[in-house]
Amino acid sequence: MRKLLTTLTVLLSLMVSSALARTPVEPVRKGNEAYQQEDYKTALEQYSVAETELPESPELDYNIANVQHQQGDFEAAMERYTRALSTDKPEQAARVHYNTGNTHFRMKDFQKAIESYKNVLEINPDDMDAKYNLELARRMLKEQTEQQQQEQQNQQEQEQQQQNQEQQEQEQQDQQQQQDQQQQQQEQEQQEDQQQQQQEMQQDKPMTKEDAERILNALKDDEQDLQKKVKRNPSTTSYQGKDW
Repeated sequence: MRKLLTTLTVLLSLMVSSALARTPVEPVRKGNEAYQQEDYKTALEQYSVAETELPESPELDYNIANVQHQQGDFEAAMERYTRALSTDKPEQAARVHYNTGNTHFRMKDFQKAIESYKNVLEINPDDMDAKYNLELARRMLKEQTEQQQQEQQNQQEQEQQQQNQEQQEQEQQDQQQQQDQQQQQQEQEQQEDQQQQQQEMQQDKPMTKEDAERILNALKDDEQDLQKKVKRNPSTTSYQGKDW
């Protein structure tokens, strides 16, 4: 694949329009010279000056698009290539489609690159560079699709693992909560059983000798208190019967 990409770099070389090179417009000539020297900043400046004298020129749009492509401004280049397709020259249109395919390729939009290379071959079926780039774009699209599918599968697996982990944690929490509730219930039942056993033991506990003596002493004390009350409070009623 590295070898293929190295070859592709050669095939991606963009040529400025030769038609403009023969025009009498001086900025276009200077722009073409700067482009050949890879001085893209100067080339774009000169083409911009020429655009004021050659408005709506498909060839100039094509040249400006090539500079923007070389500078990595692919969105702007695509806009210019689209305008350049207004040319009525099939050969020029084929070059525009070819460079459009190259720009799509650099943007990793391999499906659109394939369409552009096919457009070239419709105009010129013998264009070997377009055929080569078309085949390479197809391979890259297949590789990209497989990679996206693999990434999607990995993401689904990660999401499933995360979901399983969350479900497992929730089950553990529910189980722990259930165990805590059962333990609390067992402790409560044990406490109630202990209380009930204590009550039963108190009710069934036999009376000891000490308890009996204590009760008897309490009864004696009550009886003595009663007798004392009787002595302190004699009856005041006297007998009034007749003496015989």
